[in-house]
Amino acid sequence: MTANTTATDIARVPTDLDVIIVGAGLSGIAAAHFLRERCAGTRFAMLEARQSLGGTWDLFRYPGVRSDSDMFTLGFSFRPWASPQAIADGGEILDYLKDTARAEGLDSLIRYGHKVREARWDSTIARWTLDIERTHADSRQDTQTLTCHFLFMCSGYYAYDAGHAPAWPDMDTFTGAIVHPQHWPQDLDYRDKRVVIVGSGATAVTLLPSMAATAAHVTMLQRSPSYILSMPSRDGVAERLRAWLPAGMAHHVVRAKNVLIALGFYNAARRWPNAIRRVLIRRAARQAQGHVDVERDLTPRYQPWDQRLCLAPGGDIFKALRGGRAAIVTDEIASFTTNGLALKSGKTLDADIVVTATGLRVQLMGGARLLVDGKPVVLSDSVAYKGMMYSDVPNLASVFGYTNASWTLKAELIAQYVCRLINHMNAQGADTCVPRLRDGERGEMPAIGLTSGYIQRAAGALPKQGGRKPWVFYQNYLRDLRLMRWGSVDDGAMHFERRATRLVGPDATTASQASNTTSAVASATR
Repeated sequence: MTANTTATDIARVPTDLDVIIVGAGLSGIAAAHFLRERCAGTRFAMLEARQSLGGTWDLFRYPGVRSDSDMFTLGFSFRPWASPQAIADGGEILDYLKDTARAEGLDSLIRYGHKVREARWDSTIARWTLDIERTHADSRQDTQTLTCHFLFMCSGYYAYDAGHAPAWPDMDTFTGAIVHPQHWPQDLDYRDKRVVIVGSGATAVTLLPSMAATAAHVTMLQRSPSYILSMPSRDGVAERLRAWLPAGMAHHVVRAKNVLIALGFYNAARRWPNAIRRVLIRRAARQAQGHVDVERDLTPRYQPWDQRLCLAPGGDIFKALRGGRAAIVTDEIASFTTNGLALKSGKTLDADIVVTATGLRVQLMGGARLLVDGKPVVLSDSVAYKGMMYSDVPNLASVFGYTNASWTLKAELIAQYVCRLINHMNAQGADTCVPRLRDGERGEMPAIGLTSGYIQRAAGALPKQGGRKPWVFYQNYLRDLRLMRWGSVDDGAMHFERRATRLVGPDATTASQASNTTSAVASATR
């Protein structure tokens, strides 16, 4: 088997598996690592819709793209982050993911160009059947069917084909370039150009200082401000610990330190929002040094952590503002003009390039349609179980990371818990695990409580959460650690059953041949 399994290699690999992981980004790599480590003999593969691994970090190529949390927690627990940069750029993160997949031998399990269009659960065989659209390296397309016992969705939470792109009047009259960061043109030349970035979130805050280094001028046009928190791009404590301790031990100590600091800050912000609000605004104002109107441009309308905070490594956005090559304008677009934007205040902004950093389109399950015994699954009618599974949906888990901490922390907990579920089913002779609400229990509120635009736009498609565990979608790593690493998998809400009434495939011989083929492939890739 080749190092990178593409659509043209599919005839040589099994089509019935124990586990299928959908997505070969950060979550998928973590899932594959723990399956191999903790579920010996499990036959699994990773399906990736694109032609390369990395997910978010391969998709986004806009100037300055970087992590929005520290790399000691965004990086894997099992592979220490070796760079001195605590906040790393996208290229470094992508290299780290590729190196990890290669070092772990997981790259050989990825089937590229495989997009899941539909997944159907059949209780009589206790299997998911996946309809796959395959895109070959030469852009030819065809379809294929795969089956698996457990479906692990690690495809993220947003649509890769396009971001959120509002329409404004007279956009077609603008003679410059209009660009969305999700699909950044690699040949876009913004040197000595006037740039307007529409938005105030993490992408806009990242783009402004990066583009201001060579553009004639960059303006961040925002309807309302976000909280911007400056933090060092390097972790001094981590550097000292690395000098004193073995690399693995230093990594775990720094990781624990950063988890506790982030959780403590979040809890303080929720408990004393007005005090933390004043601190954040005062810090930002001190760094801006009079180059913005603090009340208008740096004072959000919401409390801290109602939306994610925007990080500014080394205060880079404030340096750009102080340098005179960048500015923040708080206003709204009335229309586009030939040479820029007309604002609702009556002012105008001249631009050669307009960057619409207007957010993501939330899309769960990679856009795949789910059916359970012929009935379509409506996720908005379901209740999230431990933030990873859904009421009445068997043998399926998905990764949705923390909104107040690194994505990887929750991704790893979910992967470890899936391994526990699989091992428990094997030990008990069960083929099905399905979370079910007790009589009288129901979903009471949205699973994701952020007021961010991308979450609010998707509110009608997101699952609910209940009022008590295991139906609460905690945003707390320590509580989840206790619940998911040490709590019982047989908790009364999770039901284990043996449903299958017949073999998968036409006869037992076929099943045996498939097993033998899988063993040969697994041996070749170890």
